[in-house]
Amino acid sequence: MLDRRSFIAGAMLACAGVRSATAQSVPNSAGSQPPRLKAPMLACDSHHHIYDARFPVSPHWRGGRPDGATVADYRLLMAKLGIARHVVVQPSTYGSDNRCLLDALTQFGAQARGIVVIDDDVDLPQLKEMDRLGVRGVRVNFLSAQSWGVTTVERLRRTAERIAALGWHVQVLMSGAQIAQHEAVLAALPTQVVIDHLGRIPQPDGLDHPGAQAVLRLLAKGNTWIKLSEPYADTLQGPPDYPDTSLLAKAYLQAAPQRTLWGSDWPHPTEKIKPDDAVLFDLLAAWAPDPALRQQILVSNPAALFGFA
Repeated sequence: MLDRRSFIAGAMLACAGVRSATAQSVPNSAGSQPPRLKAPMLACDSHHHIYDARFPVSPHWRGGRPDGATVADYRLLMAKLGIARHVVVQPSTYGSDNRCLLDALTQFGAQARGIVVIDDDVDLPQLKEMDRLGVRGVRVNFLSAQSWGVTTVERLRRTAERIAALGWHVQVLMSGAQIAQHEAVLAALPTQVVIDHLGRIPQPDGLDHPGAQAVLRLLAKGNTWIKLSEPYADTLQGPPDYPDTSLLAKAYLQAAPQRTLWGSDWPHPTEKIKPDDAVLFDLLAAWAPDPALRQQILVSNPAALFGFA
């Protein structure tokens, strides 16, 4: 049952398209003040997760499940940031059991989309039902433990071939070294490709790292997108400005402004000390000083990729 605060936050979000950020305490997010940067109408958070104790953790997973990361909790973050649209990404915690994510999409409705994880034996009717609920892509994770064991490029190819006819994309979580190693594979996939979390490029190498150079080449070819998310994952210089990982974000924006996305990565499952999501959102003011470019990152680009009306 929703508490009064969650109900009020949800009611605020019912007004189609218009979101005014408000001071709001949010589980798994430091601080309570809204961002200084005003989100444009229909702004989209293109990467977050939902966890719910009603759904069992996958037997392969040993990392537990974060509390305070339900649909009701995320609605509080939407109120804090002024977000109208969003994309729920399946965490490794649930393996290929997408029930939590699909339940969340049902609760959120038409302004949400989903990225699932699938097994090789999933059939077309199952995929079409996911599509009906708002799923638009499949995540293939090379970094975290997976229910099938080690992820291979062969699995990535099979997944892309299976979903291509649906018009879905493949979202890949790789290290910078893996992106450099598998650049040709990524370029040849029969779907759009979305790279997670700035490409997970190690610092202090940054733009000089082979993985960053591979990302820039992939962006130039026109089939690859990049998520401007998790600037804290590889930074050596830290908040609030994240100068080192911010250089990556700016370079990607310059290379392909029409294929960049912003994501919160809430509830920040890799972080013991949770960042302030308002601070993360405000980074866009430095990464993209032009309001028209921010409109593209937050509204036009996600609408095109995820099929928002």
